[in-house]
Amino acid sequence: MVRLNQSSLDSLTDQVKTPKYDRSQVRAGWAHFGVGGFHRAHQAFYLDEVMNRGESMDFGIIGVGLMPADARMRDVLAAQDYLYTLVTKSARGVWTPQVIGSIIGYLYGPDDPDALVERMADPAIRIVSLTITEGGYNFDQVTGEFIADNPAIQAELAPGAAPATVFGYIYEALRRRRERAVAPFAIMCCDNIQDNGAVVKRALTSYATLRDEELADWIGQAVAFPSSMVDRITPQTTDQDRRDVAERFGIEDGWPVVAESFTQWALTDRFPLGRPRFEAAGVQMVGDVVPYELMKLRLLNASHQGIAYLAYLAGYRYVHDAARDQDMARFLRAYMDLEASPTLQPVPGVDLTAYKQELISRFSNAEVRDTVARLAAEGSDRIPKWLVPVIYSRLEAGGDIRRSAAICAAWARYCEGVDEQGQPIAVVDNALDQVTAAARAQSQDPLAFVRQTAFFGDLAERPEFTEPYLAALDSLHRQGAAATLKALADLV
Repeated sequence: MVRLNQSSLDSLTDQVKTPKYDRSQVRAGWAHFGVGGFHRAHQAFYLDEVMNRGESMDFGIIGVGLMPADARMRDVLAAQDYLYTLVTKSARGVWTPQVIGSIIGYLYGPDDPDALVERMADPAIRIVSLTITEGGYNFDQVTGEFIADNPAIQAELAPGAAPATVFGYIYEALRRRRERAVAPFAIMCCDNIQDNGAVVKRALTSYATLRDEELADWIGQAVAFPSSMVDRITPQTTDQDRRDVAERFGIEDGWPVVAESFTQWALTDRFPLGRPRFEAAGVQMVGDVVPYELMKLRLLNASHQGIAYLAYLAGYRYVHDAARDQDMARFLRAYMDLEASPTLQPVPGVDLTAYKQELISRFSNAEVRDTVARLAAEGSDRIPKWLVPVIYSRLEAGGDIRRSAAICAAWARYCEGVDEQGQPIAVVDNALDQVTAAARAQSQDPLAFVRQTAFFGDLAERPEFTEPYLAALDSLHRQGAAATLKALADLV
């Protein structure tokens, strides 16, 4: 057994790919907020691929954590010289281990806020990127307005307050760079939000306006906000994953990452201070990322929500088991073909028919062992961004929304917090109290859940939505998820 760190790399077996480059020569040029499994399976992986070609050695990543749980990531990565094992798992059962070396440091904001700000203010940092989840951008789901009265934001506005939020840190770093005549870094969002560069720009400039309108104007004019579409199914790391890495590859790794073999990244090329040569690793550098974003959000992400609640209520706990249910597969494909696809723009270089079929195959990959519970978490951050826009678009066109309405009904039924066997459901949501209260109120008012206008807008007032929604909700209560799913799959 080899404990993973820089000095032990030469002791690993030949089956483990390790960095070909000299990590002592890598210099920091990129700071990333939110170093979880996805960042390490995606953006850090792509940079590692570029560096293995001997390029972009001045763009090493400094990880950044702000949340209490991030302290553990700080400690685990530091003990391993910021190395970790990425294991990709193909549907054919092939596991491919690779040690990633592109992260070269980690700063936990609460340890020393000023040190983090100074690191970001350093001219060497030319990119700041974000994977802070869809709910991390502090804007109203319906209006898109920045939520200025958020207590965390208000606390930062107090005189002399240290930064605590991602907005506070970025604002202060940009303020110092401007004061020192240092050009601003590009801010790259890698979360699943449509037109995510514009969303981050709006959120940051709204925050800055609360503190200094002149600086807010400068940020709006001087800072680049490239948009991106990112895709790789990456389940949460489990203790079994750690044991597998140890037993199969002889590596003692405190926090490995597992992911499917498929990966995709479409990115707009807006990096005034330079960037890694991402295209060398297969990144699609495009002029307009929106078609790719819509494709991924409305086909993959919204389909994940289609699996999540129906599958959990039907008794499935792993995504691959649910996706191999023929009724589920037919339901998902009909949703993609008849409801989501008509809302998409042409996607250059992508065969949508093949893409949709591949999604079903990816969901069915038993090696990844993605959990239904992971997909079901944080519905209030996901359904409004991924599925509700599909519903509104189809309503405007007079199209079919029966499957989309049923997904909303399944979320409402799931949030009641009790499954069909009477067992408790551990609902995970940033708006937990609100969504569970609305779900409990359905016994008196069947439309109570969709009356949450922050998530559904005016859908509760639109009969063309409420009719199929109520039919699906009633079926879930009376007949159960499996029968409801079959009926949905049989729709013509």
